[in-house]
Amino acid sequence: MAAVLDAPDAGSAEQASAEQVFAAISLLGGALPAEVDRHLRAAGRHYADDARALEHLAAAAELAPAHPAVLIGRYRFFFYKGRWAQALSVAGECLAWAARLLGLPADWHDTRPQQAEFGAYDAVPARFYLFTLKGYAYLSLRLDLLAEGQAAARKLLELDPADRVGGQVLLDVLRRREAGDDDA
Repeated sequence: MAAVLDAPDAGSAEQASAEQVFAAISLLGGALPAEVDRHLRAAGRHYADDARALEHLAAAAELAPAHPAVLIGRYRFFFYKGRWAQALSVAGECLAWAARLLGLPADWHDTRPQQAEFGAYDAVPARFYLFTLKGYAYLSLRLDLLAEGQAAARKLLELDPADRVGGQVLLDVLRRREAGDDDA
């Protein structure tokens, strides 16, 4: 399953991070059915063959459409393949899933800091929400949806004022881009 989460040739730090993600997933969505796990692992093995990997991701999604491991697997596949629009769509699905889990408004724009334990480092569902919002903001900026990306990054900082998740860096990149910095 880690192959679906990590980019090809990921180093040991990324591998450790993927293992932490999967440990957290069990807290988020419960046990992963064996057949779903099999499809996610197969998608990772066939990462280079888009058609085969997508067949397995689709089969996993059919069996467990709202399991966070399936959502994350789909997101990471599209993200690392540079298929930004599809990754953004799945990020929206992840936000909606996390909002339901946390009892937050369906629209992230309406989420307020006091509605969840966003500052608690061990609050796995809240951190999942924040990291998903960061991915959503990043992908929005990549797709030149600048107002949406900026709004998402600002919301991220509102929910995470200590900026542990790193929303400020997205606003800094946007600011440099607006100033004409070609490296942004």
